Amino acid sequence: MADTSDWPTLAALSQAARDRLPQAHWDYLMGGAESETTLRRNAADFERIALMPGALRDVRQVDLSTTVMGRKLALPIFPTAIGSLDLLHPEGATASARAAVAAGTTACTGILSKPSFEAVAAEAGGPLLFQLYIRGDEAWLADTLKRAEAAGFFGIALTVDSPVYGRRERDIANGFSSRRAPDRAALPNTPDATRAAYQAAVSWEILPKLREMTRLPIALKGIMSVEDALRGVELGADAIYVSNHGGRQLDHAPSALAQLGRIAAAVNGRAEILFDSGVTRGSDVVKALALGASAVGLGKLQGLALAAGGEAGVRQLLALLAQEIAATMALVGATRLSELTPACLTSSDVPILP
Repeated sequence: MADTSDWPTLAALSQAARDRLPQAHWDYLMGGAESETTLRRNAADFERIALMPGALRDVRQVDLSTTVMGRKLALPIFPTAIGSLDLLHPEGATASARAAVAAGTTACTGILSKPSFEAVAAEAGGPLLFQLYIRGDEAWLADTLKRAEAAGFFGIALTVDSPVYGRRERDIANGFSSRRAPDRAALPNTPDATRAAYQAAVSWEILPKLREMTRLPIALKGIMSVEDALRGVELGADAIYVSNHGGRQLDHAPSALAQLGRIAAAVNGRAEILFDSGVTRGSDVVKALALGASAVGLGKLQGLALAAGGEAGVRQLLALLAQEIAATMALVGATRLSELTPACLTSSDVPILP
């Protein structure tokens, strides 16, 4: 395993990834849809929220543990599902999953992973969250869910923001498609014919069907409005996963962070809240937790760490983020996640007093 002293900071991990990745693969990982307005909003809105220091608290012991869909995790962060991780490192999702479980958390992987999701689960060393795209008929869906249950996955994250794929102009300009890259085999565990049509046809009717097909808790991944969050809760979703797909789907959407607080307030404890999109360091995680998330998924950060050093890179990413989260919590005066509330946040705008 690589020497993690080569990456003492998140910036060092990012630079190592930049040095190793071909330009097309770098753009695939870091790019967004069309003009990348959503991508920029994700970053900008984290900058607009300031953290309020907390004075004279006893913060000798800071507890980072959380619960995700009934499972206790040591950290409130997890590598989330990204297609084509094997373009960044030969072990792909397997390396991320092993690193996550070793750190006491989980990873989200699914039908777009290479190797297959069963192979990733077998190598992980602990239960994972299964990301689901609808790529076939009901018989295919029932079979896929049974396979996920048999492989030991503890929950389902149904991706709901991708009826079609966003136009990623960096990839178009590079003439690049992760599906055509020479080191990619055919996507495993997905039917070849008409899978795009199945994906485009998914409606709210799918949630009651999933409930009938699986005993596993279900998260709706890619919710960005209060209306959709409440409908999901009414139809039995166990978790609402607030995400704009890292700015890779609908351009000119709001940032995921801008929607997080209002969605969490509207759901009001009736479902768990998960989050991703735009996280670049531990202070961002703390802001998302303070706005109502139980745990935060890592997309681009995971990809950078994987490209930098495979499993060792992801282990180092999780260790560095844990250090940053703990330090930030202590400085705002919080010793457990339940103490992170909107009161820990303020606007970064300078007020002009009369």
